[in-house]
Amino acid sequence: MTFDESSDTTEPDAGAAAVESDAATPPVDLSPDAEAPAPSAPPEDAAAAAPPAVDPETGEILAPAIDAEDLLLESVPDDNPADRPGKWFVVHTQSGYEKKVKQNLEARTSSMNMEGRIHEVVIPMEDVVEFKNNKKVVVQKKMFPGYLLVRCHLDDDSWYVIRNTPGVTGFVGQGTKPSPLRRKEVETFLRVKPEGEETAPGKARPRLEYEINETVRVKEGPFADFSGQIVEINEDQLKVKVLVNIFGRETPVELDFSQVAKL
Repeated sequence: MTFDESSDTTEPDAGAAAVESDAATPPVDLSPDAEAPAPSAPPEDAAAAAPPAVDPETGEILAPAIDAEDLLLESVPDDNPADRPGKWFVVHTQSGYEKKVKQNLEARTSSMNMEGRIHEVVIPMEDVVEFKNNKKVVVQKKMFPGYLLVRCHLDDDSWYVIRNTPGVTGFVGQGTKPSPLRRKEVETFLRVKPEGEETAPGKARPRLEYEINETVRVKEGPFADFSGQIVEINEDQLKVKVLVNIFGRETPVELDFSQVAKL
């Protein structure tokens, strides 16, 4: 058998391989003045994996600190009643029984499992200025005595539940079809503040108990039991000017708020 002399059967030199390996690895400076290598950056989730802070006295786990700027950035959206689900309808009730009818309707809605269609029942209120013992006081009164506002998805079933609630006498609307309130009406009746206004809802300027051109009765004084029309209101001095018919002639008479009463 002959061998090919051109074939190389020589094994690689181990010393040469070691030299090549040393050349590929950079030398390490072991001198005292050598700078230590920079530590590698921690993984991004290292902070998340860090153990929670613990109070050394009580042993309770402390909540993570919240940046005040983050709280300021969180804006709380205004709850506009006109944007809530459903539409607002006006329901006529027996005057003086609005609160009782509201309770009846809410109880009836719950017992008949109609919460998904009848959402809210409201008695619209407003601040009114009254004068008692010559002192101005602000009281809350019904904006529309004898009426409720109901927010619902109106269909045959919800109409039946509302209409047949004890104390309800009907819906407000043209003909036999109830008419929902317009957005502006909802915002006015439920006191939604205009954009940019600082006054909180429900804190609008109170309405005076008396109004211009309203007819009132004089309760005391030389004109007691006379009736007349209000032509001027002086809120600062708590006085009204009333046109009283004296000897067939209307004469303006200035009276205190306490001296007149509504008819």
